[in-house]
Amino acid sequence: MEQDKHRLMTSLEHHGIFSKAVLQAMGNVPRELFIPPEERSLAYFDHPLPIGCGQTVSQPFTVAFMAQLLDIKPGHTVLEIGAGSGYNAAVLQEITGPSGKVYSIERIPELVLRAQENLHHAAYPDVTVVQGDGKEGLAEHAPFDRIMVTAQGPHIPPPLIYQLKIGGILVMPVSSHGSASMTCLVKHEKEPHSISNHGAFYFVPLL
Repeated sequence: MEQDKHRLMTSLEHHGIFSKAVLQAMGNVPRELFIPPEERSLAYFDHPLPIGCGQTVSQPFTVAFMAQLLDIKPGHTVLEIGAGSGYNAAVLQEITGPSGKVYSIERIPELVLRAQENLHHAAYPDVTVVQGDGKEGLAEHAPFDRIMVTAQGPHIPPPLIYQLKIGGILVMPVSSHGSASMTCLVKHEKEPHSISNHGAFYFVPLL
């Protein structure tokens, strides 16, 4: 497994992941603890894996790419939409560090419990996972420095933009005809906000 991890880290760098903070986080988080036991031999292969309930844990490159676009700094407060198995949240917590805070929303009750258990076993007890509608965000803990949306939709939900700090960054795959364009929004005090697109990806829909 260590050889697989080394190969993965080399591949991430080769494919454009240059952030030292992101690479360190990807190397530190034990991905095998966030996937079902029968899939653990594939933990450090660069592709998504099933986690039950019709959901997957994203491929490592996608997680690293989104985290790099977010440009997270130590001490940031980060909101993730779509906790899944808890893996992404662990990576985000590694980057923001002990002075920061990560909140993650998951709509499927079974996955909420699974993510909480996985994060506990992997020693990320400070990540808060809650059940709810990700499109509505988490107003009681806003504003957020960064928001990561791990499901695709036709547009960025307005509540998420509202809950983002001025100067904050939101990354979400915005869909059109099946695939989605990885979209990065930087919030300004007044609209229009800065928006850039960073390649095509495919995610489960934001429900």
